[in-house]
This record gives sequence, structure tokens and C-alpha cells, in this order.
Amino acid sequence: MTTVRKDYIRPVDFKHGVVDMSHGGGGRAMAQLIDELFQRSFDNEWLRQANDQAAFTVPPGRLVMATDSHVVSPLFFPGGDIGCLSVHGTVNDVAMSGAVPLYLAASFILEEGFPLVDLKRIVDSMAAASRAAGVPVVTGDTKVVEKGKGDGVFITTTGVGVVPAGVDISGDRARPGDRILVSGTVGDHGVAIMSLRENLSFETTIESDTAALHGLVAAMVQAVPGIHCLRDPTRGGLATTLNELATQSGCGFVIREADIPVRPQVEAACEFLGLDPLYVANEGKLVAICAEADAARLLQAMRAHPLGADAAIIGEVIADAHHFVQMDTRFGGRRNVDWLTGEQLPRIC
Repeated sequence: MTTVRKDYIRPVDFKHGVVDMSHGGGGRAMAQLIDELFQRSFDNEWLRQANDQAAFTVPPGRLVMATDSHVVSPLFFPGGDIGCLSVHGTVNDVAMSGAVPLYLAASFILEEGFPLVDLKRIVDSMAAASRAAGVPVVTGDTKVVEKGKGDGVFITTTGVGVVPAGVDISGDRARPGDRILVSGTVGDHGVAIMSLRENLSFETTIESDTAALHGLVAAMVQAVPGIHCLRDPTRGGLATTLNELATQSGCGFVIREADIPVRPQVEAACEFLGLDPLYVANEGKLVAICAEADAARLLQAMRAHPLGADAAIIGEVIADAHHFVQMDTRFGGRRNVDWLTGEQLPRIC
């Protein structure tokens, strides 16, 4: 049975109720929603202080901050939802610097009329993902917009973390001769979203790969502290991420199509939908670049972790004044893997 504070007449009706403008109006309805949903789900010592900010102590080292907005459609998809995705996305952005993620902030923009049962499901999913990652949500904000001026719920999360001493990972550190690794199969998240949108069914359910990668990154950094680059290939997929890193580092990349792990059902779905899996979003994979001498050791560390079991070395960095990403195809040719043009999969994360 729900306990009602004496300040409130009745508990929030999470089963039949909907978001209304008063939930963002700064009054009692808003305070009750925060108390009975957000504070109860995310419960921790910082939120219990009920301040407009969180004050915390961080360990010595370089502080890292990342922020990410989430507008995925549909809100619930095979393997996840916008709630856990909003935690994983920001935790991963922080972790791609080699940092240990410490705290999260969360901001919600809710549309008038959005079912409270769905909002609770999303917040509970966020809370579970936050606890599983060991990265608490310590502050936040809620706004409500009129019906028709939003799309259910938009979530922005900001994370902070600290980089351990001796770690210097950056997108501009790839050098000719380095090896390029990916932590697992590509395209899972984007195809999971598209299969739901297009009402496609396959013999095997394609699920999003959404996951917090900081544990995998910690194992990788422990094995090879001198990793040069890390990046999670989200919007635009593996191809776009490689182009970003090649441009940042001022080098060229050559990858091998045969070595890039893609699930057969993802490949089949992409062929059916006219998509290239290299450009399809991921939410639980990373790209790593390291010195040739460290590649075998790094690959071993990745494969020893549950989130890196399908890791592979997929190519190398070369000197190239044009900063092209090229791919050796299965047919023995070589083609350019260019930047994504236009919007292949809107509202993917």
C-alpha cells in the first residue's frame, strides 16, 4: 500500500493518471510527483537533501563531464527503453575518456497527457540501470509542455567522472600503425528500433545492445593503460565514428569487412530495409585504437569481459593526408566508407 504524506490528499495515480500542466508548475502537484516518483525511485543521500543541486566530493584526477539528450521513438523497444538508454548513453560518454563515472543528473521534459504508468516504467528502468552501473542520479529537473508540443518524454542526462592517473585517451591520438578494435557485433540497437517501427518479425528477436560500458573500459585500461582512442559508435554507427576519429587524428583508416562482427539477422534486416550495418546505431559497443604491440593483449582483455565477448581487430591506422576511411571488401576490392549523408534512422537514441 502506498504511504501518503500528510501534505497530500491522495497518492499519485500511477495506474490511470496522466501528466498535467500542474506537474511542472512548481506547486504541490509537482512536489508530490517528485516525492512519490523521482525521489522514491532514485533514492540516495544527495536527493534526500532536497536541494536544487548536489554537493559531492570527487577523487583526485582530471574531471570529465558529458551530457546527452534522448528522444528515441518508440520509447520502449526490444532490449530496453528510453530510461535505461539515458543512463547508459551518458555513462558511456564519460567512460570513453577512460574515466570512472561517478554521478548523473537527469532532466525530463514531459508532454501533457503522457500516461503516468509509462513515466513510472521509464523512471524505474533508469533507476535500475543507475544502480546496476553504480552511478547514482543525484540531481535533476522536470518540465511539462502542452499537449502536441512534445512527444511523450524527452530526457537529458549529464554525467561526471574522474580519469585515473596515467590514462590519456583522446580521439586525436591515433597514429599510423595502430590497430582498430570493436567490442562486438554492430547495428543491433538501430535494427531493434527499426524492426519495431516497421512491424518486422524475424525468427530470432533482434534486441538493442544498450549497456553501460564502464566496466569493460576499466578492464581494458587495466590491461593496456596506453590505449590511444575510445569512442562508442552511436548515431551514424561504426562508419561515422571511424570518420570522426580519422579526422581528429589526421590519419586514414583501413578496415576489413570480413572481420567486422555483424549478427546474421541484423545483416538480413539491413538488406531488407536497404541499410548498411556500418551506419546503424549501437548503444552498447565501443571502438578502441591502440598501438600494434598492445592489440593482442587488449583484445584478450575485451574478450574476457561479458560485454566484449565478440570483440575483434578490424583494421589499422595509416598515413593519409585526406583522412579517408577505406574498407577491404569480401570480394577483394577496396571502397571508401564515407561520412553518413542525411538522416538514415531518425530518433534512434
